Amino acid sequence: MRQLLIGVDSGTQSTKALVVDAKDGRVLGAGQQSYELISNLPPGAKEQHPESWRTATSAAIRQAMRHARVTRGEVVAIGVSGQQHGFVPLDQAGEVIRPAKLWCDTSTQTECEEITAALGGEKKTLKALGNAVLPGFTAPKILWLKKNEPKNFARLATVLLPHDYLNFWLTGARVMEFGDASGTALLDVRKRKWCKPALDAIDTELADKLPPLISSDQPAGKLSDSTARELGLQPGVLVSAGGGDNMMGAIGTGNTRPGLVTASFGTSGTIYACADKPIVDPEGEIAAFCDSTNRWLPLLCTMNVTVATEMMRLDFEMSHEQFESKAGQVPPGAGGLLLLPYLEGERTPNVPDGTGVMIGINGKTFRASNYCRAAMEGVTLGMNYGLRRLAELGVTAKQIRATGGGAKSKLWRQIMADVFNAEVVTLKVSEGAAYGAALQALWCWRLQAGEKVKIEDITDKFVTLNSAETATPRKGAVETYRELQELQDDLSRSLRGVFAKHRKFVLAH
Repeated sequence: MRQLLIGVDSGTQSTKALVVDAKDGRVLGAGQQSYELISNLPPGAKEQHPESWRTATSAAIRQAMRHARVTRGEVVAIGVSGQQHGFVPLDQAGEVIRPAKLWCDTSTQTECEEITAALGGEKKTLKALGNAVLPGFTAPKILWLKKNEPKNFARLATVLLPHDYLNFWLTGARVMEFGDASGTALLDVRKRKWCKPALDAIDTELADKLPPLISSDQPAGKLSDSTARELGLQPGVLVSAGGGDNMMGAIGTGNTRPGLVTASFGTSGTIYACADKPIVDPEGEIAAFCDSTNRWLPLLCTMNVTVATEMMRLDFEMSHEQFESKAGQVPPGAGGLLLLPYLEGERTPNVPDGTGVMIGINGKTFRASNYCRAAMEGVTLGMNYGLRRLAELGVTAKQIRATGGGAKSKLWRQIMADVFNAEVVTLKVSEGAAYGAALQALWCWRLQAGEKVKIEDITDKFVTLNSAETATPRKGAVETYRELQELQDDLSRSLRGVFAKHRKFVLAH
């Protein structure tokens, strides 16, 4: 009988599931289910119903199992990757109290300032946590609930993150692992312990509402009878600790040893590396996360990548192929048309009030081809802002492992290589987070069986590059983008006061 793994990636727009052979790492089946954000919310608010994740996960798993022709007893372990930072509030009975506020919710800037002030300012906050308190993180969302919905806060019994909630549905256990927990702005990432001053800054009883912390190689639990029936599996299947999408993406792209860098081009953009010790940015722009292999994951996050390209593509009513073809008609630099892509605010740099800005519009650049190119370049330059900050902290990249929707575009991969001035490669399994969840589940399952195996032993064996899609930097384009990077950075800095004034105007009208 085959021994199979299921890897799940629950994201902002959809949930994906893979069935993976534990023997050779081959993907045997895949499933996907899409869903939407809750509409008509106030500016900056981004929420979803956790129930939609459960429904989508069940449908995606069953679809993947049908494709792989899985029989009931073949699945030995399940791993879950989830969008980071989301706040899922549960009551004592395990019921969801209200919709989850997501990573892309930027409505909590005031709460960030209050928590930071309570910790003694930005420098003392970084000393206590290793991270700044930013609107995307979980901590300000909890304080927001306390201030804005006191009746719901009074019911709060457990704080979970999205992947924790799916683990809870799978197993009935309320736990949290180090990697995803480090994105709450409640964990001291150096010590891997909850930071009491940060908890007390929100509520003196918050410590009682946080689940137990487990290491990333431990199981979250075993598949419950009820969920096993729903999925058509045997009860008792091991469910690994899982982790945040970036932590699982690191595993799925083989980024499990120092020296490699992964870039994820999805709704948001992330660039991260594996480190044997915490890398804390004294400016707070790079997140000093833990990873989901019991090490650390210095990470930068920009909130706008395919957000910008998809908005433009859909408005122009183009297919992905048409969009790429149009962008390819224009040379690097888009004729001087430059996008500041803060369509959903921004996290790196921290500009929560930011909006999209296009500069360089004239008779020559007011064309769809220039706009398409500027969108792809603008978001890549935005990510490069953080990559350069990583380099200043000692994390350099000679090779970038690209994943996510943007990595499927040949033109975009070349833009990445030229902007980053590094070789860009892709992986044979493009769904890095779901694949990483499956490989972490394999690691956990083998450890539970008594084997002495390292996660890098597994990733070195199973994660393979797609050599046909490698892009290398071109000298002339590298210089063009270096100049364009300086322009984008200057534009961002000069407009931050304007963004704040503009937000006040929008709220007033």
